[in-house]
Amino acid sequence: MEDDGGVFAGETVEEFRTYEDFLDSQIKPLDLFYLEDQELARQLVELGHKGSSLEREEFETRKAAAEASRLASGSQQKKLASTGKELKDNFLRALAEREEANRSGAMTSIIFIRDRNSHGQEISGYIDYSHRLKSEDFEPYFSGKKKLMPKPTDLSFYNWGTQVAKHNASTNYEVITENPSGLLFKCKNDRKILNVDPEAAPGDSSIRTPVQCDLYLHVVIYDHVTRKPANSSCAPLSN
Repeated sequence: MEDDGGVFAGETVEEFRTYEDFLDSQIKPLDLFYLEDQELARQLVELGHKGSSLEREEFETRKAAAEASRLASGSQQKKLASTGKELKDNFLRALAEREEANRSGAMTSIIFIRDRNSHGQEISGYIDYSHRLKSEDFEPYFSGKKKLMPKPTDLSFYNWGTQVAKHNASTNYEVITENPSGLLFKCKNDRKILNVDPEAAPGDSSIRTPVQCDLYLHVVIYDHVTRKPANSSCAPLSN
């Protein structure tokens, strides 16, 4: 058999689905002509590479590393749901400004919405924007096909018509209901308290931004900065 030591480069490992495919790539037609047995040819290739080029274990390691690198690269390059959308409303523009920071974990925003549901009932609630971004497809919201509304599974939900109230912890916040002045939210990352009382300061590392828009009766966004992003794109809206 011909020895092509060094013919295999680590950066091409993803070209081969299995180690057997790699071995087959080293077998020449003349080898099969003389050996008349592909399995024997594979064994000779493998023996020929022992301790010099690429053994099965090293192939599998490189294959796994290449796949992990591919997935990480794809994750980093994944476009934002708001990219390329024509955002005509202040609320959607505010969400777009905060999307990257909420996806990366640099910021965890809480959105307060008060509006009427499809039955004409007034509802309100506090939404963990980062949590919803990671559990829902937001392209329909940014494209105007769907309207973001509070759900009974959000941090807080209240139906003023039916008097139904719900409170739920999220991946980023714990809900504190035993407070005379109203709801408090405790960030799980830095343990700081976010106060949504409009008469009080929102708390350390938090900013309260009312948003004037045409889509809802009332909107306020609370931005809690958990770490400083390299390039902040989440300045408060100027209406």
